[in-house]
Amino acid sequence: MIDTTTALELVLKHGTLNTDFFEVDLKDALDYVVAKDVVSRIDMPPFRQSAMDGYALHVHDDFTYTVVGEVQAGDHNDPTLRKGEAVRIFTGAPVPTSANTVVMQERVTLDGNKIIVEGSPKVNMNIRPKAEQIKAGGIAIHKGTTIKGGHIGFLASLGLTKITVSKKPSVAIVVTGNELVAPGMPLSYGEIYESNGAMLRAVLNELGYKNTSVVTIRDDYDTTKNVLSDTLGKYDVVVVTGGVSVGDYDFVGKAFKAIGVQEIFYKVKQKPGKPLFFGKKEETSIFGLPGNPAAALSCFYIYVYPLLKKYEGAEHMNLPTISLPLLSDYTVKGTQAQFLKARIEGAGVRILGGQSSAMVQAFGDANALVCLPVNSMEIKKGQNVKTLLLPTK
Repeated sequence: MIDTTTALELVLKHGTLNTDFFEVDLKDALDYVVAKDVVSRIDMPPFRQSAMDGYALHVHDDFTYTVVGEVQAGDHNDPTLRKGEAVRIFTGAPVPTSANTVVMQERVTLDGNKIIVEGSPKVNMNIRPKAEQIKAGGIAIHKGTTIKGGHIGFLASLGLTKITVSKKPSVAIVVTGNELVAPGMPLSYGEIYESNGAMLRAVLNELGYKNTSVVTIRDDYDTTKNVLSDTLGKYDVVVVTGGVSVGDYDFVGKAFKAIGVQEIFYKVKQKPGKPLFFGKKEETSIFGLPGNPAAALSCFYIYVYPLLKKYEGAEHMNLPTISLPLLSDYTVKGTQAQFLKARIEGAGVRILGGQSSAMVQAFGDANALVCLPVNSMEIKKGQNVKTLLLPTK
């Protein structure tokens, strides 16, 4: 049995790095990883730009200026101003080449075609310099960046319509268990509704992974072996929930051996998710997650998600980690490393109720996992704890 740090290192070491790139329309690029540096073809802004509504001046030694025109956003004219002259100007408009400052309208008194300026305006005040954000030829977004809405806005402002991104991995979810019944069907004594498949697919979709499938199988060796054998050849990542322990009806581990899956590790010193399996067959990465829903989702965030980001070539793969003070005392049950469903509130983090590996309800409110090291016993309010930020939206 290995520790959590070693487990994650092994996942990332053996995970496949994709080299399949393609161009995507900018409007469809959300959550893709940039496959090569995106270079700006223009200066941004492409001209000196007024930062506010007011008056563009050619500064002189007096406080009074003669208004000789107007420049709106989108105007193409570049009026020539002599010393002591001004134009009315609006936010985003091009500042005339001969103007050397912009005064906000609140600091100006208008008298016919004259304005009186409060105080002595400073040169280049309220002017956004040409190429203030980026110069033509500069890198707008670096390779390995996961595209978010702000990136799309920035790239659109540079006139770009397409970017080169990495292909996203395809993911198969195989759910095992004789006790599982599809939601909507009547339950018999001893049965429960299947939720892992719906949960993991929903989380994958939320994170931008759309090429997914879910299959539910009974606890039968031949069925397990045949389904896994067929699935491994079709998907980049296969996630199995349940059946990875050592019970009489846990056939996943036996099936993995039979179809030639290389075991990288099995069992991690953690709670929840001790019976975690990770292996490879050719270029396919295979996870065996616990059947309990909360344990399965915790392991997904901690281990599967970083592997998916590595596949895409993302610069940042692991969950972001910060240190936050605990908002209430917490008594630890067990001596393994623990990942506890939590919620960041203000400047602290609160460990939520319902920490059983079978209880997934708290994940609806969670935006973080508190990670406690081995042999933690009593954590006091105000004590800083390692906090993993979940990639929720």
